[in-house]
Amino acid sequence: MRLFAFGVLGVGVALAVGASLAGDGSKLPSPPSETTAKAAQEKLDVPPPPFSDGIFPCSNCHAGMPVDRTRRNLEAMHTDIVLKHDETHRWCLDCHDATNRDFLHLASGERVPFEESYRVCGQCHGEKLRDWRAGVHGRRTGNWNGAKGYLLCANCHNPHQPRFHALAPKPAPKPPSRTMK
Repeated sequence: MRLFAFGVLGVGVALAVGASLAGDGSKLPSPPSETTAKAAQEKLDVPPPPFSDGIFPCSNCHAGMPVDRTRRNLEAMHTDIVLKHDETHRWCLDCHDATNRDFLHLASGERVPFEESYRVCGQCHGEKLRDWRAGVHGRRTGNWNGAKGYLLCANCHNPHQPRFHALAPKPAPKPPSRTMK
């Protein structure tokens, strides 16, 4: 019975606090806007992306080219890139910005610099992004309660073929010898 009374009392207090915050019947304060949340987003310290030599900035070649949004196998350039990353549903321009190739883009169309490519990856790989930010996935350096450095997804994973290749197993470590002097 006491537990029920405390539960009812708790609900009553919550309603009273909510009503006092609302003032004279107006709405409760709204949550922060998306732009406010983005401004509060932590700026992450990451190394430059691991571009192939001579390939960036992409606009060196793409600036004068018309945009071809047709899904196709690349035959003129970038023939070394083989897409094995949900290739039945994905194509180059799903991540790379069509009009400014020096950027990636989110599903919303927002341009993202390559230094923030983790935001593009995180759209589909949200759990990995969460774990990466927490320092559980990937490599993070720095202090527990201070500045932290992160490696980009592309520092460990080829974004076009992100699965790791199988590694040959190494022999088990040898136990230390137990000699006493």
